Amino acid sequence: MPSHQDDQDLINFQHYWRIVKRRWFLIAIIMGSVFGVTGLVTFSKKPIYESEGKLLFNKQSGVSSLTGVNEQLGQLSGVTNLSNPLETEAEIIRSYPLSQKTIAELHLKDQLGQPLQIDDFLGNLKIKSIRGTDILELSYRSANPQEATAIINKLMSAYLENNVRINRSEATAAREFLNKQLPLVETKVTEGEAALRRFKEKYQVVSLEEEAKEGVKRLNELSSQTTQLRAGLVDARSRSSALQNQLALNTQQAMALSSLSQSTAVQEVLSEYQKVQDQLAVERSRFTDEHPVITNLLNKEQALKEQLEGRVTQTLGSSQPIPEQDLQIGQLKQTLTANLVQVEVERLGLQNQVTVFMKAFVLYQARLRSLPKLEQQQLQLQRQLQAAQTTYEQMLKRLQEVQVLENQNLGNARIVSEALLPKKPVSSRILLNLALGGFLGFFLAIGAALLLEAGDKSVKTAQEAQQLLDYPLLGTIPVFDQKARLARGESITELPVLNNPYSSVNAAFEMLQINLGFSFSDKELKVIVVSSSVMNEGKSFVAANLAVATAQMGRRVLLIDADLRHPHQHKMWQQPNLMGLSNVLVGQGTLAEAAKEVVINLELLTSGTIPPNPAALLDSQRMNGLLKQAAQDYDCVIIDTPPLSVLADASIVGKMADGMLLVVRTGVVNSAAAKTTKALLEHSRVSVLGMVVNYVTTDDTDYTYYYYHTESGENNSRKKNKIKSSLSRITGLHLF
Repeated sequence: MPSHQDDQDLINFQHYWRIVKRRWFLIAIIMGSVFGVTGLVTFSKKPIYESEGKLLFNKQSGVSSLTGVNEQLGQLSGVTNLSNPLETEAEIIRSYPLSQKTIAELHLKDQLGQPLQIDDFLGNLKIKSIRGTDILELSYRSANPQEATAIINKLMSAYLENNVRINRSEATAAREFLNKQLPLVETKVTEGEAALRRFKEKYQVVSLEEEAKEGVKRLNELSSQTTQLRAGLVDARSRSSALQNQLALNTQQAMALSSLSQSTAVQEVLSEYQKVQDQLAVERSRFTDEHPVITNLLNKEQALKEQLEGRVTQTLGSSQPIPEQDLQIGQLKQTLTANLVQVEVERLGLQNQVTVFMKAFVLYQARLRSLPKLEQQQLQLQRQLQAAQTTYEQMLKRLQEVQVLENQNLGNARIVSEALLPKKPVSSRILLNLALGGFLGFFLAIGAALLLEAGDKSVKTAQEAQQLLDYPLLGTIPVFDQKARLARGESITELPVLNNPYSSVNAAFEMLQINLGFSFSDKELKVIVVSSSVMNEGKSFVAANLAVATAQMGRRVLLIDADLRHPHQHKMWQQPNLMGLSNVLVGQGTLAEAAKEVVINLELLTSGTIPPNPAALLDSQRMNGLLKQAAQDYDCVIIDTPPLSVLADASIVGKMADGMLLVVRTGVVNSAAAKTTKALLEHSRVSVLGMVVNYVTTDDTDYTYYYYHTESGENNSRKKNKIKSSLSRITGLHLF
């Protein structure tokens, strides 16, 4: 697996190397132009000097660190977690006000004598933070070293003044804000205190916590006392009920009898009333009812009775009838009645006490239930009051701090290194600029070459051609350098196999013959059509030289120029074209008459007179009969036909032949034409023997190994013929 990857990397490298070789002129122009412009600009520039200064920043302002007031005002910090305070201060230094102030105070001018523009000023100014520190480094580049030094020092001074002014303005704004807010906060404090006071007065609150403790204790006491009173009340009711049953009186009657028996007035009148009744009973035994004595006693009795009733009513407070026998009771009954009255009084007292205690218990219980709500309201009022008091105290403290800070003249930055006069220029760095120019030119040139290569749809290598067409690669024909031959005083030729038998082209065509023989060893190839996808791919060149190479193998070969529109074979062989293929097809001559021997074992049938309808002549029985006759008379027939993507002539002739050899020239045919050719061949069902790639550089295919020694031509020719004959006898193949 690693070896395959190495091969793939090697192939990619070779692919890019071929691109560089193809585009070397463009690459050279771009690299030379960029390098030249870089050198021109470098050597024409004036020396540039750079002056540097450094500012140290504190996390908080100097006032805060000295006086301990206001830790946030003037503090060097970011708004978000992604903010960088040093970068923020760097942008402040680059701001237009500071830049304009520096330009105006130093009277900076540009090359035309005009006031220096802010953008030009900032272009020469660099500000960077030193890693791991709170220091900013300021640098300025100028052709004048004094000017660069003055600009840095002036800019740092302007920044420090601006920093102090901003800190003071922040303090002033804070003081004004606090002066406006303090009365409002004080009003809130007063309102909170008044609300808490009204709450305590309304709900009679002194201490809710103590009141809750005391209320719980009092509830326990009331509950205990109520229980005791209820026990006494039950006892009193029991005794009262027993006395009532014994006296057969209810409570009201018993109290009435007790009151009457204890009333002196009632008892005196009752005693007189009883005496009168006794006298009346005695006198009635003596006198009649009409007697004055009886009458007087009756009147007296009646008067005493009315007086007694009046005294009873007066004593009881109501006019209720009381029997006479009950007005005066015995000592025992009187004692029992008194006890009943006393028990009843005790019961009523106990009942009243229970009622009072229950009312008190309910009141205490309701108060205790309301205490949590009252406590919540009190806590809310207290929190509001405490918050207002805290805010007021803090704002008052901040006001005092800001008043102190406002009167200070310190910032949160200081100069740790002033700009010094530079002694050596920092540019132009000749070697560095030239190296950068060289690298830039190289990458631009390579990029342009790759861009042009990507836009070039032509087939550039034999591998690409084989991938597009998917036909066997039977051979590659190297470049035949005509210019080199002219430089050596040799003549130009399109038949290097004939005129230069020791060239690499000759070896390539011999290899093409061998590959054709091996590819179709089970079939004798007699009639071969040679064509290409487009024009200028060298199909005529391949057909002619293949015919020469086959003839040199000792076989009789007929080369037919079937390109009846743009024939070329008669020009290559420098033969007349008065009688040829078209004349034979129309019956103006025979094959034997039209074919001419151009070299030993090789006869040429030119195209002849150009007909008005070449396709009709080629697609005829005469053409088919001609090829069959030629196959019988010759060992091999090679037919040169027009390009496939232009005309249908090659497809027509290809159906009559044993196979077609497709010529591909890299750099001429494009992928679209190759795909079109592939589709046409598949549709016409022409038997394609394979393809031969023409005009290949010798770096890719080098056949000079076979004829490295250039001895006498005759000896080499004889040796070569012997080798070919031996190879034919050994393999039993019909090589041509």
